[in-house]
Amino acid sequence: MTKRTALLLTFLSLKFALQYFLVDSAYELHRDEFLHLDQGRHLAWGYLSVPPFTSWTSYVILLLGNSVFWVKFFPALYGALTLWMVWKAIEVLKGTLFAQVLGASCVLLSALLRLNMLYQPNSFDVLSWTALYFILTQYIATQNRKWWFAAAFVFALGFLNKYNIVFLLIGLFPALLLTEQRRLFRTYHVYVAMGVALLLVSPNLVWQYHHGFPVIHHLRELSETQLEHVNRFDFLKNQLLFFLGGLVVLFASCYALLFYPPFRPYRPFLFSIVFTLSAFVYCKAKDYYAIGVYPIYIAFGAVYLGHVLREGWKKKYLQPLLLLLPVLLFLPLYNVAFPNTSPEYIVRHPEQYKRLGMLRWEDGKDHALPQDFADMLGWNELAQKVDRAYSKLHGHTLILCDNYGQAGAINYYTQKQVQAVSFNADYLNWFDLSKRYDNVIRVKEAGNTDTELQETGPFFEHAVLADSITNPYAREFGTSVFVFTGAKIDVRKRIEEEIEEVSWE
Repeated sequence: MTKRTALLLTFLSLKFALQYFLVDSAYELHRDEFLHLDQGRHLAWGYLSVPPFTSWTSYVILLLGNSVFWVKFFPALYGALTLWMVWKAIEVLKGTLFAQVLGASCVLLSALLRLNMLYQPNSFDVLSWTALYFILTQYIATQNRKWWFAAAFVFALGFLNKYNIVFLLIGLFPALLLTEQRRLFRTYHVYVAMGVALLLVSPNLVWQYHHGFPVIHHLRELSETQLEHVNRFDFLKNQLLFFLGGLVVLFASCYALLFYPPFRPYRPFLFSIVFTLSAFVYCKAKDYYAIGVYPIYIAFGAVYLGHVLREGWKKKYLQPLLLLLPVLLFLPLYNVAFPNTSPEYIVRHPEQYKRLGMLRWEDGKDHALPQDFADMLGWNELAQKVDRAYSKLHGHTLILCDNYGQAGAINYYTQKQVQAVSFNADYLNWFDLSKRYDNVIRVKEAGNTDTELQETGPFFEHAVLADSITNPYAREFGTSVFVFTGAKIDVRKRIEEEIEEVSWE
């Protein structure tokens, strides 16, 4: 085994290890993860909020036993592959061993640790961006047209994972046209590859068409509820934080792409980052949508610095300093940016979290824990209490929840043969309407429980508040479990009417 291979394997092992050890055992899965895992039980070519790729991964996780280990494994794998891709890009660019170690360090100790902590489409999104940029680097270096078909396949996978990858093309196409690489549009292989990519994504486009393009509704909803509050200045400011330990490397890449002669063929990358970030800013995108832009630029910057700092005092002093910088800037964030300490510890030591604004939730108020951390608590408790209520009932029982987190958590942790649903997210399409329900277990968010017995109770023979989530640190604290038995109405018909009304909205 060569020294390079040994170092690469060391970085990949560290990547996997950190993704598991950065989450304290007190925390459960995140509410978004439950939805994506349930999509693996309902395979389709599309969903209301995401394309189908994540559901395929969820199906594999289900076959492997659906344990937390495998849920955490795949985002860690996608993160490790991103690091490997940067390592190989540095190799293509003829970088030194120092450049590879520097690039790997900047990728390892970055926002990707936080991103790869959760099972969401974001991890594969960053990998697909990096892979496409890597393929373009390979094509420019070799002029081998096979790379265009590799690009078609990677783009299709990226598109079927998250539509965000379209922003890569928005930035890349005009950048190519502004440089000498515009000549690649004169070869028919490019257009054949585009056709292949379109063919590969067409099942999802057909699904979108037959379902009235829910992605447009989802984007409009995002724009009205979340993106409307995005501050463009904050977007640009936060870009500096994602690869804080690699900022010197990123700035070096921009300089090198402009002035370093060996990088002249790769100049489209310089314009591409400008166009892509401009498109994100114009659309008021969330800051983390752009994380996939940066890994390839770390490769360029590391190669350049490896070449200009390879002799004399620069090698002796500046190389070790650059390698130490990602570590030094990561250490202060270690106990703050990740849920690697217990909720009780955070409550006893809130100062550093509050100083960074991490205790402020989307409601604009400060809470005991960061919102993401609170979204990883109380789920198992909810499932156990629903199971307890379910075990006392006879006949068919519908478990109806207020949100996808509740429904997904019950389905993941339950010890019974139950299937919770909701009018929220994709669960709207997963109701079993083949049964006549005798009972309903209603899971209601805190703040929406006061009138539930009065409003729903008259339609059943018996109604009772059975239990609620008591974990004070959970975002779902106070979520209640109501049990309604002996239906006096046709529950199935009421559900059909509600689905039709929600679908129309």
